[in-house]
Amino acid sequence: MKKSVVGFPRIGKERELKFASEKYFKGEINESYLEGVAAKLREYGLKKQQEAGIDFISSNDFSFYDNVLDTAVLFNIIPDRYKELGLNKLETYFAMARGYQGEKGNAKALAMKKWFNTNYHYLVPEIDDSTEVKLSSDKPVAEYKEARALGIETKVAVVGPFTFLKLAKFTGEKGITDFKDSFIGEYSKLIEELRSAGAKWIEFDEPYIVRDLETSDIELFKEIYTALLSVKGDTKLLLQTYFGDIRDIYDTVMGLGFDGIGLDFTEGRKTAELVASKGFPKGILLFAGLVNGKNIWRNNYAKTLDILKGLKKENEVVISTSCSLLHVPYSLESETKLGEDYTKHFAFAEEKLIELKEIAYLSDLYDSSNVSAEDAFKKNQALFVNGRVNSRDDEVLKRVADIKDEDYTRLPDFYEREKLQKSILRLPEFPTTTIGSFPQTADVRKNRQAFRKGEISSEQYTEFNKNKIRECIKLQEEIGLDVIVHGEFERNDMVEYFGENLEGYVFTEKAWVQSYGSRCVKPPIIWGDVSRKQPITVEWSKYAKSCTDKPVKGMLTGPVTILNWSFPREDISIRESTLQIALAIRDEVLDLEANGINIIQIDEAALREKLPLRRSDWYSQYLDWAIPAFRLVHSKVKPETQIHTHMCYSEFTDIIPAIDAMDADVITFEASRSDLQILDYLRANNFKTEVGPGVYDIHSPRVPSVEEIVAALKKMLDKIDKKKLWVNPDCGLKTRGIKETKESLINLVKAAKIIREQNEGK
Repeated sequence: MKKSVVGFPRIGKERELKFASEKYFKGEINESYLEGVAAKLREYGLKKQQEAGIDFISSNDFSFYDNVLDTAVLFNIIPDRYKELGLNKLETYFAMARGYQGEKGNAKALAMKKWFNTNYHYLVPEIDDSTEVKLSSDKPVAEYKEARALGIETKVAVVGPFTFLKLAKFTGEKGITDFKDSFIGEYSKLIEELRSAGAKWIEFDEPYIVRDLETSDIELFKEIYTALLSVKGDTKLLLQTYFGDIRDIYDTVMGLGFDGIGLDFTEGRKTAELVASKGFPKGILLFAGLVNGKNIWRNNYAKTLDILKGLKKENEVVISTSCSLLHVPYSLESETKLGEDYTKHFAFAEEKLIELKEIAYLSDLYDSSNVSAEDAFKKNQALFVNGRVNSRDDEVLKRVADIKDEDYTRLPDFYEREKLQKSILRLPEFPTTTIGSFPQTADVRKNRQAFRKGEISSEQYTEFNKNKIRECIKLQEEIGLDVIVHGEFERNDMVEYFGENLEGYVFTEKAWVQSYGSRCVKPPIIWGDVSRKQPITVEWSKYAKSCTDKPVKGMLTGPVTILNWSFPREDISIRESTLQIALAIRDEVLDLEANGINIIQIDEAALREKLPLRRSDWYSQYLDWAIPAFRLVHSKVKPETQIHTHMCYSEFTDIIPAIDAMDADVITFEASRSDLQILDYLRANNFKTEVGPGVYDIHSPRVPSVEEIVAALKKMLDKIDKKKLWVNPDCGLKTRGIKETKESLINLVKAAKIIREQNEGK
């Protein structure tokens, strides 16, 4: 049996791409040096897969920032505001990703959204009426040739035209139907160029077809691929899907004549049923996504081999990852502190290559011999027979079992609370605040690292952070912000920090995963039942409160986000695991309130990203427990305690009623990159919660002008009652520099004051 990998991680085991990119942004290295780092990372990934005997290795899965952005540049989808800067190709690419502010001009970055149901972010292409679609980059061909020069034949992975068009933003009068012929023509040219270069396989990634599709979508897909398949010649085309099943378009896909079709058997709830009931075309390779590309637990070989046995009776099967391994860390080799009792249950990207190899070997033996005698099979099955140590906690199980319906409801209702909170807090109209974190400068990271290594005492560590909190609060007071935060200098990551203070988690040293661009996260692993050991944030918030007369906002991460940004368990339901976390965070909320913190933000940045991709599954599979889990966290606080939440970089417009049902008092969310499109939906749904749409993009180094923020606020006031509007950035400031942060916040406060004056008495 042959083996395939949809894509491989690209940031480097030691985050080499992150550090090189950031040096390039600062002008510390040149483009040639950065390209050299990238070439080494590509070579590493290709050779690792070759060593593991992977038959279908992808090239063109590398990106400096994002593969959707790469595809936009590939086909000249570059808005004029970037072309007008007069930058070179790579500088233009990064300007699209990060924005630009310098001697050559000022340009906002492209909008950023979550990649389907993952914590990875893609850049949203912008297509206007004057866009000329044309093949204008040799990246796929160059990277194919680069791999072949290393002696490695690859399938060339490309974001498919259907997915690209469905994800793109059309900014003029024209839409998909006006541009489809141009895209078909230019993708056809790409196929011809790759064929001329000698490529034997091209992988078109089309994850969008696992969503709900209209008849018009199916017809568009059919038209695109009927044309592309007609020009492929002797080059073979693989249609690769992931993150779900293709129930709406299965028959169409099977009848088009692809040489290979990749189906997700991990997240595709109906994939096995579809293949069994409808069949799979003869002569076409079935790339069976049975090794989970999104989680880090070992594959259960017995279950996988049973599925493969059934599939192989009628089909020629290639064992594959369910999606790109971009979503998991590189290798367990970097983990020196976790004992074997833990690590033997995990498979990161490189271990998944070995799993593919072993499954393929065992599957070849399955019909002719007893695989249970094989060492690889016995070792694997021991993990599932013996289970995991210390994974269950009777006290936690009882707390979850004792939850009552009334525990999900906060009293009195929102409107009564809103009146009471306004009378007590006495904040001005258009109150200003931030989302929570302030820049984590080199000295902050150094202090935390020194404490972890035992180089400084707990007292030294605490005193340093208290000084930082004092400085941060003084800065906010000088700027004139109305609601103060403590800056979060004690936190490495908004999820990892809480996981470290909860029972039931284990942590890695270098299990980094790319979130976007140079931003990497190290998701904690939920190992067992979760509970809170002791107060986590209370002392920091109490200290911050002692440093100012202004309201201080306590900062927590919500249960759904903690779950979604961790590697979750697979031995219990996601719902049960989330409720355990919710009870632990509720304990923290009540302790903050008891210590005088009467504004508490419970971030649910990741609520939207795990929403099932099919609308019919939204409530039955997710929202029916995710929204109550959030309410469980704050339902017991006093009416005068104001509960905030925050969400970022997802599409919220289709779940506005569910967000309102979270019953928070204030919600802040990303809006700056999406041009405030959400405002119409808030008004249409009579959104009751007070709102703070982000007025500037913190993922870009550019400083917004006062005029820009005033214009955004005026646009908001056309759709939002002035008594409900807050003024804030669109996310935390952790990754920004002190200078740009201060300048941006000064402009934010100035803009809020102008809006107050203009609306006084209205």
